[in-house]
Amino acid sequence: MKGSTDTQFKLELKKMIVDECRLDDFDPQDIKDDEYLAGPEARFGLDSIDMLQVIVTIKNRYGVHIQNDAESREILATINNLADHLRPE
Repeated sequence: MKGSTDTQFKLELKKMIVDECRLDDFDPQDIKDDEYLAGPEARFGLDSIDMLQVIVTIKNRYGVHIQNDAESREILATINNLADHLRPE
C-alpha cells in the first residue's frame, strides 16, 4: 500500500515528528497530510536540526537513509511525501 493512502502509517509518522521535535503544543492528528513541515510556510517552526533528528530517527526506525540535501527537503516537505518515500507501493 502506498504510504500516502495509509492513514494509520501517516499518523505514526506524525507522532514520530511531534515526539522527536518536541512539538508539545501540537496534536499529531491536527497535522494536515499536505502541509509543509519546515520552512517559512510551516506553522511548526522546525529548523535544520529538527529535520536532521527526523532523518536519524527514520534511519533507526525504518532502515531508510535520507541524504541531507535538496532531495531530503522534498521528501520531508509534507507527511504525504515522507509516507510515499518510505512506502512507495
